[in-house]
Amino acid sequence: MRAKYFSDTDTLMLTFSDSDVTETYDLNEDVLVEVDKDGRVVSMTVEHAKEQTDVNEFSYQLATD
Repeated sequence: MRAKYFSDTDTLMLTFSDSDVTETYDLNEDVLVEVDKDGRVVSMTVEHAKEQTDVNEFSYQLATD
């Protein structure tokens, strides 16, 4: 998984896999979700990211049993 923030356009892109995108869905006017041929999420794009997320704070935690 990769997260990339483009400050010049205030866009956050989260990439979950390198699969080919076959369809794009609009969750709302600022959030796009791209899926592969099997319906698995490939990426998510958030426009106007500073309004919708806290792009200054990012953490990752792998929860184990």
